[in-house]
Parts: sequence; structure tokens; C-alpha cells
Amino acid sequence: MNIWTDRYPLVISCAKGLVPQTSNTVMKMGYRISHRTDTTLTTYGGLRDMMRLNLELRTAHRVLVPLKRSRCQNLYHLYNDVMTIPWENYLDAEGYFTVNSVVYNDTVRDTRLPALKTKDAIADRMRARQGRRPDSGREFIGASVFVFWEGEKLEVYLDTTGEALSRRGYRKLPWKAPMQETLAAACILESGWDGTTPFVAPMCGSGTPAIEAALIAINRAAGSFKSHFGFMAVKGYTQIIPGEKAGESVRKRFGTSPEQIWKHLVAQAKVAERIAGTPPIIASDISEEAVEVARMNAIAAGVSQYITFQQCDFADTRLPTEGHGVVFMNPVYGERLGQDDELDVLYGRIGEFLARRCHGYTGCVFTASMELARKVGLRSERRVPFYNGPLDCRLLVYELNEEGALKEH
Repeated sequence: MNIWTDRYPLVISCAKGLVPQTSNTVMKMGYRISHRTDTTLTTYGGLRDMMRLNLELRTAHRVLVPLKRSRCQNLYHLYNDVMTIPWENYLDAEGYFTVNSVVYNDTVRDTRLPALKTKDAIADRMRARQGRRPDSGREFIGASVFVFWEGEKLEVYLDTTGEALSRRGYRKLPWKAPMQETLAAACILESGWDGTTPFVAPMCGSGTPAIEAALIAINRAAGSFKSHFGFMAVKGYTQIIPGEKAGESVRKRFGTSPEQIWKHLVAQAKVAERIAGTPPIIASDISEEAVEVARMNAIAAGVSQYITFQQCDFADTRLPTEGHGVVFMNPVYGERLGQDDELDVLYGRIGEFLARRCHGYTGCVFTASMELARKVGLRSERRVPFYNGPLDCRLLVYELNEEGALKEH
């Protein structure tokens, strides 16, 4: 298989719970989904499709190209199976690669060993075929290989992404319990917000929901922050593909390289950005330090000019006069569920704020505690399941009109 000229399955991996939102985006992009699991979905495409998915997906982690599927019982079989893959077609002998793995196999007590065995097999194959082998390590600065091994099912992929798409790179300053970028984007998409009405994020913390909302509002490609993708280190990235053309400016008699195609896609995405007429986006927090962290992260993301920052208690957040937007809140969950009186009061105040101050808006509360969620006291229209790491969470969606703001019975 040649990833620059052929068509092949594209396996898109997601954090648990984000497959529905990613599936919706992939289908809106015009792709047909052939298979889904709890953490992956599969479509079909070629060079441009692989690059486009890496560039545009907001809620996915990686775009993977299957190289081998087999039954594998132990590490000895793993080594032999990986050795059969023609790595010399994908990796540069003078390059660099990294291996990541997810392993659920009873014969493996140290989950680091499959990645090490995979590295050994790749190095030995390259040395036998090329007379030398590429360097390897843990950094995402070259090509990437991903191994999934569950029971006897082994799947080896060329990882075209490298460092996960969830790590946009703009969150330079940390804050308490930050929401991952892909999760924040999925919650925003699930709220029904389309980037044309106000978006308000009280309790903004490090600012991730407000920043992701701004990126959606200006239509900035989520992958535009990454300077390196795994596909950039695949053999042939800079070589000319006969008959290919990057755009109308390239004459048909000239070919172009995957590198030129990627630069053209990035340029197209930049042209498609919306630079005027963006809706009000508000980020507030009671902590002055949190507001400053959020502001600095927004500067790093290039969207600070689209966000208004306020230091205040969430209940005092100044909302835009026009309604019909989204108010998104990600309050603390608490470790002693139902036993923390302060959190009971906090969630009650959230309900009062939504009911009294946010008429016309869609209210969203993200929490891992349904016991605390009941303290909000409003009738939710939807309860969308998500996971924040290992925590089973819900996005509670409230339509805050006169009827939707009624107290629960």
C-alpha cells in the first residue's frame, strides 16, 4: 500500500464518549462511516482525505491507517507479525519514529513491552532491508506507529497524526482540573451552538470552552496549531506525485508533493476563516488568576480579541443583551457526593442564575455528579453522556424559556 497514491481505510480514534460528535462531523464533511466502536470510527479515503481529517476534526484524537490485523497470542508472535510489515516503504532509514500501544492481554504484565517489541521488530526489519535503522524514542518528532492488542486481536497502524489532536498547543498555562480541548469542543457541538449567537462561559478556569467556542466562531481549523503530524515523516512526503496538482495555480503537466498538497489545504483553511461579524463570547471567573490564565491561553490560540474576560462571581457575569445563545458551566464535582454543603449551595445558585438571568439562552451544566445536578433544580431537556477521563459525566442541557426554566418536581 502506498499512502500517497492509494485509497485505504481511515480509522479515527476518539476519547471514550466522543464518537457520536466525531461521527456527525465526519458525515457533514461528506464521508461515509463503515464501522463504529466505543472509541473509533472508520471511513475510507486517500492522501487528501487523511490530511483533511487531521486538519479539521475538533473532537478526535488520531487518524490511523491499518497496516496489519492478525491473531496474536504472545510477545513472540507480536514481534514476528510486526516483522512482516514492509516498514522500508513507510519509514526513512535515517529518520525517527515512535511507537504507542494500548494493550489488554493476559500474557503481558508490563504494558511497556509490546511497544518495545514493536520497536525492535521495526528496527530489525529496516536493518535487514536497508542496512541501517531509524532512531526511535518517545517524542512525536518523526513518524508514529500505533499498536492495539486486545486478547488475541492485534492491530498495527501507521499513525498519521502523531501527538494527539486533543493537544492543540495553545494551553500554555495550567489551571485546576482543565477540560480537555476535544471534550470542550464536543460539549459545545452537543449544545447546539452554531457560532453565530452569544456564548457565555462563567467559571471559565483556564478558558478552554471559551477558546474552543471562539475557534468554532471564526471557523479556524483545529489542526492548524500543530507544526508536526506523523504523516510528515512518512517516506515520500516531499517527493513529487506524478499527475497530482495542489490547486488551479499548478499546471497539469507538473506533479506535486504531499508536502505541497498539505500546504495548499492549510492555506485553503486559512482563507475560509471568518474574521468579522463574530458573536459575543464571554469568559468569567471569580479568580483573578484564572482570568489571567484564560486570557494568556486565548492569546496563544490567537482568539483573545474575540473573547471578553470578566473577573466576577458567576452570578454577576454580564450577559450580552441579545439572548438565544449558550451559557456553558463546568462547576467542580466534589469527591464526597451529597456530603459537601458548599457544593449543594453552589449548584442551587447555578440553577437560580440560569432561571433568573438567562432567559432565551440554552443553559449547559457539565458534571460528574447527578446528585449535585439535582440541586440545580431545573428540568433538563437532554442529558448527554460524556467521560472526563475515567469519570462518567453528563452534559445537562436546559432550554431557558418560561416553560423550560420551571423547577423539577
